[in-house]
Amino acid sequence: MLYRENGQFKTSYRADQQIFPILQDRIVILGLLALAFIGVPLLADEYLLRAILIPFLILSLAALGLNVLVGYCGQISLGAGAFMAVGAYAAYNVFTRIDGMPLLLALLAGGVFATLVGVVFGIPSLRIKGLYLAVATLAAQFFVDWAMLRIKWFTNDSPSGSVSVAALSVFGIPVVTPVQKYLFCLAMVSVFALLVKNLVRGGIGREWMAMRDMDVAAAVIGIRPVYAKLTAFAVSSFIIGVAGAMWAFIYLGSWEPAAFNINRSFDLLFMIIIGGLGSVMGSFFGAAFIVMLPIILDQLLPALGAMLGMPIDTATVSHIVFMVFGALIVFFLIVEPHGLARLWSIAKEKLRLWPFPH
Repeated sequence: MLYRENGQFKTSYRADQQIFPILQDRIVILGLLALAFIGVPLLADEYLLRAILIPFLILSLAALGLNVLVGYCGQISLGAGAFMAVGAYAAYNVFTRIDGMPLLLALLAGGVFATLVGVVFGIPSLRIKGLYLAVATLAAQFFVDWAMLRIKWFTNDSPSGSVSVAALSVFGIPVVTPVQKYLFCLAMVSVFALLVKNLVRGGIGREWMAMRDMDVAAAVIGIRPVYAKLTAFAVSSFIIGVAGAMWAFIYLGSWEPAAFNINRSFDLLFMIIIGGLGSVMGSFFGAAFIVMLPIILDQLLPALGAMLGMPIDTATVSHIVFMVFGALIVFFLIVEPHGLARLWSIAKEKLRLWPFPH
C-alpha cells in the first residue's frame, strides 16, 4: 500500500514526462543518491571501495554505453573491450603528452577518440546486421589488441607495453584515496546515466528503438538508418571510451593491453543480457551481478566445501563461476529475455495493485 500513486495528479505535460513520475520513486532515488554520496564514504572500508564499488561503477558506465547500442538500437557488438582500450590509451597519451592537461578533459578526449573508432567500425552496420555485424565488431577487438601491442607509440615507447599514471586531480582536488576515487566515479556515472536516460526518452532514442524493432518500417516512416545507427555507435563508443579511461586511470593505475581483451567485451555483453536489454537500470543490475557473483562464490564455495569435508581449490571455484555465468545467461534468454530489470518492473507493478490480484 506504500507504492500507490493515488492523489498524485499531473497538471502539466512536463510533470507527466518526468523521469520518475511517481513520488515514491523520486524519494527512493534521492535516498539512494544520498546514501551513495554521503553514507558510503563514511561507512565503507578500503576493501569495499577498491574491490567492489569502484569497479562496479565503472563497469556500470561501460555497460550503459553498450546498452545504448545493443539494447536500444539493436546493433550487436562484440568490440566493447576494444573501445575501452582506445579510450584508455587515447586518454593516457593526451594526459602525458600535453603538459597541464586536466584529468577530466583527458578522460573525455579518450571518449572522443573511441567515438571515431566506433563510427568507423559501425559503418558495416549500414549493410549487415545480426551475427555478421557481431563478427565485424569483433574485428575491432582483434585490430585494437594488435595495435596496442605492436605500435609502441600508443604506450609511449614502453618496452613491456605497460603504462601507468599518477598524481591525479580534478579542479585542484586530488583523486588519490579510495574515497576520492569512489566519489569521482559516482559523480561521472550519475551524470552519464542522467544524460542517457534523457537521450533515450527523446527523439533520437525513439529512432534507435524504431530501428531495433523493425528497421525497414522505420525507414518507411522517414527515419534515416545511416543517422540512427551511426549516432548509436557514436554515443555508445563515447561512453565506453570514457569508462575505459576511468578503468585505466582510476581503478588500475597501471595497465597493459591485456586489461581490455575479448573477455572484457564478453563480460559487458553478459551484464546487459542479465541486467536487461534496453534499460538504464538493467546496466546497473547486470554490473552488480557480474562484480558481486565471483566475490560471493570465492568466499562461499571454499567454506561450503570445508563444511562438507570436500576442500575446493581456487581453480575449481573459477570454473564454477564460469559455469554459473553460462547457466544464468541461458536462463535469462529463455525465461526472461529482458533480464533483472524486467523482474524489477513486474514487482513494482504488483506493488502498485497490492493487495488486489494482478
